[in-house]
Amino acid sequence: MNTIDHQPFRAPLPPGRARAVPWISVLAASLVGAVLPVVASLALLPPLGLIMLLTWRLLARFALRPWAAAPLGFVDDLVSGQPLGSAVLLWSACFLAIDLIEQRLVFRDFWQDWLIASGALAFCLIAGRWIALPFGARVDTVLVAQIVIAVLLFPLSARLVAWIDRKRGVAA
Repeated sequence: MNTIDHQPFRAPLPPGRARAVPWISVLAASLVGAVLPVVASLALLPPLGLIMLLTWRLLARFALRPWAAAPLGFVDDLVSGQPLGSAVLLWSACFLAIDLIEQRLVFRDFWQDWLIASGALAFCLIAGRWIALPFGARVDTVLVAQIVIAVLLFPLSARLVAWIDRKRGVAA
């Protein structure tokens, strides 16, 4: 893999744009999940906006403010068709849980980040199922498959966020 920077004196993005990149990437992931024309008999598309949000929070801690989960969740609720406020509540709860975990674990590696993201994804998908669907709905196998797909997409999302973070430079 080529790790040599061929343009070491290239100017980084201006601070305003560098701060906007995480927001734009989460919004774009939410829109891709909502606008992507997928025809399927089962809803197996994972919550891409949530995966991107958790990845930014775990890999680049200060890229998003602690309150960023609420407005980004609101936009995701608007475009995904979930009951309004469900992603606001669940995404904010995930941010609070990650803050609590970070108080206990000073240093983390990728496996711990993947475990934290897996728990947060499973929590949001299960709680979103309880909020959005009636109790008699039989979606347990589809829900488990969606959780597995979402958990397996986290490493890909981590690579993407690391690449974006490296390209955006240091936000002052």
